[in-house]
Amino acid sequence: MTPLRTLAFTLFALAAFASNSILCRLALGPGMIDPATFTTLRVAAGALTLALMVRVTRRGGTAAHAGGGWRSGAFLFAYAATFSFAYVTLSAGTGALLLFGCVQATMIAGAIRAGERPGPLQWAGLVIALGGLVLLTAPGLSAPSPVGSLLMGAAGVAWGVYTLRGRGGGDPLRSTARNFARAVPFAIVLSLIALAQRAITPRGALLAVASGAIASGVGYVIWYAALRGLSTTRAATVQLSVPVLAALGGILFLSETVTARLALSALLILGGVGLALAGRSLRAR
Repeated sequence: MTPLRTLAFTLFALAAFASNSILCRLALGPGMIDPATFTTLRVAAGALTLALMVRVTRRGGTAAHAGGGWRSGAFLFAYAATFSFAYVTLSAGTGALLLFGCVQATMIAGAIRAGERPGPLQWAGLVIALGGLVLLTAPGLSAPSPVGSLLMGAAGVAWGVYTLRGRGGGDPLRSTARNFARAVPFAIVLSLIALAQRAITPRGALLAVASGAIASGVGYVIWYAALRGLSTTRAATVQLSVPVLAALGGILFLSETVTARLALSALLILGGVGLALAGRSLRAR
C-alpha cells in the first residue's frame, strides 16, 4: 500500500461515509421514500454488493474465520433503521455530528469496560465532547428534533457496539458481507410492519440503493483497504472529517444552513474527540 494509494482510498472512504447522510436526507427529507423501505433497500443493496466483492476477490476460509454473527447483524440493522428514521427530521450535518459523537462515546465506554484506564487528556476530551452533544440537543429555537436526536443517538450506540463486536472478528470483507446478509431479514420484517406507511418513488429507491451499494458496501471495502496504510490513531483522527464533510454536502446539495449552535457543538465534539485520541496516542508511547 503506497502513501498515494492510502491517501486516495482514505479520501474516497470518508466521502462515502459522509454521503450516506446526504443520500438519506435527499430521499427522506422530501418524502420520496419511507424510512423502512429505504432501510431495506440500503441493507439489501449493501449485502448484494459485498457478496459480489467476496466472490470476485475469491475470499476463501471457513465460516468460523468469517467473523460476525446474528447479534452483529442485529446491531447493524438497528443502526441502519434508526439512522433512516432520524433523517426524516434532522439535517445532514446535525445527524452526522450526533452519530459520530455517540459512536465515539460508545467505543470509549467499551474500552473502559474492557479494562482500559483513560488518562487526564482522554477524560477531558470525553467531557468536552459530551458537553458538545448536550449543547447541540438542548432545548431552544435552533435545537434539532428531540425524536430525531434520540433516534440518531441510538444509531450511534448501535454502530459503536457493532464496531466493538467486529474487532478481531476475522476477515473484514467477509465478516461485513455476512453481517449485511444477516441484517436483511430484520429489515424485511420492519418493512412489513410499516407496510401501511409505505411510500416509494424511482428516485427514492435509486438513492437508497446508492447508499447501500456505493456509500456503504464499496465505502467499507475501500476503508478496510485504506486501513492497511493507516495507524489506529490516524484512522480514528481522519474520521473527524466525516461530520464536516456531511455538513458541507448539506449546504451544497440540500441548501442547509449552519447555525451557531451547530458550529459550536461541532467544535466541542470534534475537538473533544481529537483531544481524547491525542491522549490515547501519548499513553501508547
